[in-house]
Amino acid sequence: MRITRLGRGKPAALAAVLATACLVVAACGDDNGDGGGGGGGSKKMTLLAGVKGDEFYITMNCGAQAEAKKLGVSLDFQGPDQFDPSLQTPIANAIAAKKPDALLVAPTDSKAMYAPIKQISDAGSKVVLVDTTLDQSDFAVSQIASDNEGGGRAAARALAALIGGKGKVFVVNVKPGISTTDLRAKGFEEEAKKLGLTYVGVDYSNDQPDKAAAIVKAQLAKNPDLKGIFATNLFSAEGSASGLRESGKQDSVKIVSFDAGPKQVKDLKDGLLQALVAQKPADIGAQGVQQAVAALDGKPTTKVIKTGSVILTKDNLAENPDAVYKSSC
Repeated sequence: MRITRLGRGKPAALAAVLATACLVVAACGDDNGDGGGGGGGSKKMTLLAGVKGDEFYITMNCGAQAEAKKLGVSLDFQGPDQFDPSLQTPIANAIAAKKPDALLVAPTDSKAMYAPIKQISDAGSKVVLVDTTLDQSDFAVSQIASDNEGGGRAAARALAALIGGKGKVFVVNVKPGISTTDLRAKGFEEEAKKLGLTYVGVDYSNDQPDKAAAIVKAQLAKNPDLKGIFATNLFSAEGSASGLRESGKQDSVKIVSFDAGPKQVKDLKDGLLQALVAQKPADIGAQGVQQAVAALDGKPTTKVIKTGSVILTKDNLAENPDAVYKSSC
C-alpha cells in the first residue's frame, strides 16, 4: 500500500471527446496496467492506496491503470509501507500540494484521515473513496467498496460448514477504526452467533503476519478446543496459518479469510486455509476512475457502489482464476 500524486493540466478538446466516448461505450480494455503513472492524459489523477505492497491494492491499481489508459487519463500510484494514518497523512499532504484533478483514496483510518483528504477536496480535486471510507464522507463524489459486512456473514457460513455447525470461533482483525475490516468482523460475529457457533472474541494484528501468528498461538493456549478462525485480510490470514502450523493445529482448526493474494492461494492449495472471500479490487479501481472522470466532466456520479465477492475453495479455485490477486500488473 503506497504514496503520492500529480499536477493538473488543461483538457484538450479532442482528448475530452475521446474520453467521453470511451466512457459511454463501456468497458473497453483489460485489467492490465502500469505499476506507476499512466500515459500523457489531460486529466491528472492519483490513487492513494492503504498499503503500497499489498496485493489487494496492487490489483486495484492494475484495474485503475487499465481504465485510465482507456479513458486517456494520467494516473499516479502512491501509498505508505504500512496501513497507518501517521504514514498516509504526509503522503496525502504532498498530494494536496500538487493539486491533482482527482484523488482515488483508501483511507487508513475513518476519522484520522478526514482532515488531510478533505483538504484535497477543498482545493478543488474530485475525491473518490475506494475500499475504505470515512465517518464523514459527504464531500466524496463516490464511494466504491466490497459488501464487507455481507462478506463477513458469508465467511461465517463457510466456516460453520467446515466445522460441522458448532464449536469455538475467533477473529484475527487488523486494527479498530478501519471501515472495511470493522464491517467484516461485525458481519462475521453476528452471523456466527446466529448460526449457533461459540464466538470467543477478536484480536488485532496491525497488518503484521508475525503478530497474527502470535495471537493465534496465544488463543490456542487459552482455548485448545478452538475450531475455527476468521482472518479479516491477507496479512491476518498469512499469520494465522503460520500460527496454526507452528502449533501443530493445522489439521484441527479451520481458517476462512478475506482476500486472495498469491500466498493465501498457495496456503489454500496446501490445506492451511480452507476458504477465501475474494474481493474484486481491479473492478473497484476501474470504477473509481470512471466515477472520477464523470465528476470532472460534470456528469452524474453514483454515490455508493458495492462490488461483489466470491468464496474460493480448493475445489473451485481452477474455475475462478480471475479472482486471484496480482503481485504486479
